[in-house]
Amino acid sequence: MPELSLYALALLACPVVMGLMMWMMMRGGNTQPADAETADKQAELTRLQAQVEQLQADRDPRSAGVTRHPSP
Repeated sequence: MPELSLYALALLACPVVMGLMMWMMMRGGNTQPADAETADKQAELTRLQAQVEQLQADRDPRSAGVTRHPSP
């Protein structure tokens, strides 16, 4: 009989540990980024948006009011 309880314990250990790991991961995933990190990401987003607008203006000169000569 002691062998049977040892096997049962080994069989239950895997799902119990897996559930514990899932619970810990879900609990730790709800943290918010730091304010400095958020500010850095916002600054990068603003810079990238300006870059996209500049590329669009270079591509379509009519939108920027600049007349470009077609390349030969």
